[in-house]
Amino acid sequence: MIQTVKTILSYVKQYKLPSILAPLFVAFEVVVDILIPYTIASLIDKGIEQENFSAIMTYGAAMILLAVCGLIFGVLSGKYAAKASAGVACNIREAMFHNIQTFSFSNIDKFSTAGLITRMTTDVSNLQMAYQMIIRMCVRSPFMLISSLFMAFLISKRLSMVFVVVMLLLTVVLSILIALAMKRFGKVFDKFDDLNASVQENVSSIRVVKAFVREEYENRKFQKAAENVYRMFVSAEKIVASNSAVMNFAVYASMISISWIGAQLITVGELTTGQLTSLFTYVSSILMSLMMLSMIFVMLSMSVASAKRISEVLNETSDLTNPEHPDFNIPDGSVTFKDVSFSYRKDAGEPVLEHISFSVNSGETIGILGATGSAKSSLVNLISRLYDVTEGSVLVGGKDVRTYDLDTLRNDVSVVLQKNVLFSGSILENLRWGDKDASLDDCIRICKLAQAHDFISQFPNGYETYIEQGGTNVSGGQKQRLCIARALLKKPKILILDDSTSAVDTATDARIRKAFREEIPATTKFIIAQRISSIQDADRILVLDDGKISGFDTHENLLEHNEIYREVYECQTNSGGDFDEKGGAF
Repeated sequence: MIQTVKTILSYVKQYKLPSILAPLFVAFEVVVDILIPYTIASLIDKGIEQENFSAIMTYGAAMILLAVCGLIFGVLSGKYAAKASAGVACNIREAMFHNIQTFSFSNIDKFSTAGLITRMTTDVSNLQMAYQMIIRMCVRSPFMLISSLFMAFLISKRLSMVFVVVMLLLTVVLSILIALAMKRFGKVFDKFDDLNASVQENVSSIRVVKAFVREEYENRKFQKAAENVYRMFVSAEKIVASNSAVMNFAVYASMISISWIGAQLITVGELTTGQLTSLFTYVSSILMSLMMLSMIFVMLSMSVASAKRISEVLNETSDLTNPEHPDFNIPDGSVTFKDVSFSYRKDAGEPVLEHISFSVNSGETIGILGATGSAKSSLVNLISRLYDVTEGSVLVGGKDVRTYDLDTLRNDVSVVLQKNVLFSGSILENLRWGDKDASLDDCIRICKLAQAHDFISQFPNGYETYIEQGGTNVSGGQKQRLCIARALLKKPKILILDDSTSAVDTATDARIRKAFREEIPATTKFIIAQRISSIQDADRILVLDDGKISGFDTHENLLEHNEIYREVYECQTNSGGDFDEKGGAF
């Protein structure tokens, strides 16, 4: 808990001054609020009852001045509290986003996408409201409570004992309610993760949902998640709502007791009418302060749960870090795997890759073939250190990848992932992810290599055509070719295509491979494919079977000596089937 608080407070930074000014003006506002009932008592006792017009004017003017000052202090405290809380929330969101960018794939695997979204939105918003409440209400309520109680004792010690008794009883009851509410609010945010996950999955896959007419199923699924959140909130809010009933009972009970006892004291001359009037105001202030404190505790219980979830992201350190003295020079695109084994988690059972050893010369084209789940993507992810090996080592340019500066390594190892992603913006802006300084001519030349120039030219706005979020306004094959062009703009020493031509026709696939051979002969190329036709011209082909190397040789030698490769080849050439349509031979 202490570490969580330290983590959150470290992001106050440039908002320290408004964080100090807000409670300071709140304190001034409370002083004014305390003085107003006292002034009212003097107005009644020394002005109205004695028919002293001069006193009425004096105390009336004082009340107006106090009211104006209270208004000014209230506005200023609200202004600075809003500035401080919004600023702290902004700092935390920026810090979370920045830290997420440093995560390795294994770090990201610990948090679901929906969970990260909830933490950066709902949880930070809860923390923002809690921070604003802390620097305002956590100052106002205790200060108001103590000050009102002090003023009540100055007026009448006997009547003030009514406050003390009611406060003790109220404290016990509210403590029980708060404990119950905190327990329920603590479970709400996990349900929010499920709700966001349902929304995200549905929206991102809406075309599949409609194609399979699964709208009703998705509606039921979302309704279930929404009802879970509803039930949890209702359960907690019922307890919070009972605060009001308890407080109202306490206020009315106190009013009746004070009226009864106060009337007797006025009769015997121990209390004035003005003092009794001010006591009514103070009892309301005391009890309302108690109610606000109870609400603050409930809100803080919600924010504590949010703060813990936020701190988990902020304090998460990447599994992949730069060495103390990183190497910024990659000599060439040669790649060597030395007895590599890999598991996604250290405590995982069977490794995904097991005792992988092979060497690739700079400029070679390597095909990679294997059944779904044979760890093809996992293998190439180790080259650019998207993951680190569990055992053994991966060498690029003759040096262990763990000795390189991460940015240097990933700039020289260009990856077109299995799931192609384009971002909202023009085609040109998307291409320049590969090289922010690339000219239009550079982009056109690279797009011709990736067989993308022709379809881009057919768009009315050409390279300025706007790409919708996720690339929804281009086809799968067009998206793949744009992603390949973007990767080529990096001028990498190593190019990895992870099943990145699966959505293009075989003729276009062949032209892309021909362009690679002729235009980037010095670049080492790894091509993961399901179609043997896409990799049979490679210098060598790596066949993976259940995380192990089944064969690594040329197309001709594998046909002769590797049974798995031969079965796939015969299946695809005889029936035209895809890799995973061969009847489960793997």
